[in-house]
Amino acid sequence: MKKALSVILALTLCLGCMCAFAGCTAQKDDGKYTIGIVQLVEHVALDAATEGFKQAIIDELGADAVEFDFQNGQNDANTCSTIVNQFVSNNVDLIMANATPALQAAAAATGEIPILGTSVTEYGVALEIDDFDGTVGGNISGTSDLAPLDKQAAMITEWFPDAKSVGLLFCSKEANSQYQVDVIKSELEKKNLTVTMYPFTDSNDLAQICTTAADNCDVIYVPTDNTVAENTGIIDNICEPKKVPVIAGEEGICSGCGIATLSISYYDLGYTTGKMAVKILKDGADISTMPIEYAEKQTPKYNEQNCTALGITPLEGYTAIAAN
Repeated sequence: MKKALSVILALTLCLGCMCAFAGCTAQKDDGKYTIGIVQLVEHVALDAATEGFKQAIIDELGADAVEFDFQNGQNDANTCSTIVNQFVSNNVDLIMANATPALQAAAAATGEIPILGTSVTEYGVALEIDDFDGTVGGNISGTSDLAPLDKQAAMITEWFPDAKSVGLLFCSKEANSQYQVDVIKSELEKKNLTVTMYPFTDSNDLAQICTTAADNCDVIYVPTDNTVAENTGIIDNICEPKKVPVIAGEEGICSGCGIATLSISYYDLGYTTGKMAVKILKDGADISTMPIEYAEKQTPKYNEQNCTALGITPLEGYTAIAAN
């Protein structure tokens, strides 16, 4: 009898460990899945990703089958950590981490609850994974908002073939912003352009750094950067009067301060993330084997108002960003 009980206990513990690693979940007693959503900050792109994520799950499972606990990180990594630690305490079924600092906070908080990231540019950089092969493993997967950086760099010379100097404006606290500008810098230097980095720490020194960049560069490039996205008005108020064009890494930033971008749909990106969540929650998919998914389509777009203000004629093949 003791031997039989020992075997049963060992099997139970083994199955429990397997479920924890694979991200096994089950509906709570009230019949609902609970999903914690930590979004770094509220701005157009991240908001769209969250809405797409929620809608995909509602479309697949029904509104009555899921409860969303949405929390705003207020653009602060420590706040994100507090939020995800509460999610862990509440034993949510899944965590959706919207933007890199949110993902990093979630990864530090739990190795058992399934975590899906979205609006994260490069998971290898965000999670400090050497030789990243496209699958994070463990309890993490998600979607990436990376548009081809070589094509973004090419946009600068396509729109401004006479430009000699390019400034790369980005928040130094965002690891994926650094990754993007490093790649852009390498691509532009192949074209013999003078490229200067202009890192800022937060919104408090953005105006000063942006002014310096605008005073010394023919064109400014900004990556998909959450602090920039939250403060496009600062950049626009500096660059437009100085007649310095901005090429942006995503549509939301471009609509606020840019001339052109290679755009993806953050709503669609979030929707794809939601479909991944359904596979985990409903179908029992093993998150450790799920590769990072990318936006299937990139659309060249331009900001009509800013082009007019700077006297720039949009290039053929670009679509005007719809007015809000």
